[in-house]
Amino acid sequence: MENGFVQLKPGTLLAPVPAVMVSCAREGEKPNIVTLAWVGTVNSEPPMCSVSVRKERFSHGIIRESGEFVINLVGEEQLKATDFCGVKSGRDVDKFAACGLTPAAVEGFSAPAIAECPLYLACRVASVQDLGSHDLFLGKIERVGVKKEMMDDSGRLDFGRMKLIAYNHGVYYALGGALGFFGYSVAAPEVLERRMKEIK
Repeated sequence: MENGFVQLKPGTLLAPVPAVMVSCAREGEKPNIVTLAWVGTVNSEPPMCSVSVRKERFSHGIIRESGEFVINLVGEEQLKATDFCGVKSGRDVDKFAACGLTPAAVEGFSAPAIAECPLYLACRVASVQDLGSHDLFLGKIERVGVKKEMMDDSGRLDFGRMKLIAYNHGVYYALGGALGFFGYSVAAPEVLERRMKEIK
């Protein structure tokens, strides 16, 4: 015991994290999907994100050779497919067909998006870093697509409609209701009231 904390072995306990389906493809071949939870935003200008992939995963070689990947955000309706694509290998099964998912062409990319997912970020690999068990693919976000029904009447993204899921050390969770917004702790009362109504 140290200052009220039980000390654990160092491990990957950052949580919750997003669970996403990452689609990839070599030109002229069937596309594949890998489910990842180790993804993150890393830069604003230019917009960039990273995905961390075990070297033995089938998708690892595809992403490394093609130099691209598409991050598909996952809603509750895609949860079963998300889990399936995390435990089955593209070496053995066509995951799009097995899960009833539809490849959606992304301009300038061999890798498709997943038509059933609410939003995608198509990325070009900028660098690869060998971390040990995983390689980290740093990607420049070149295209973003969102399903029309995920926009509100004023043309803003409505993340509530997406029903996104989170992953917490082996368990999938639904996201709860909005608790606040960036800057709410210092917002003027009238702004706080208006914005909280908008995000509920």
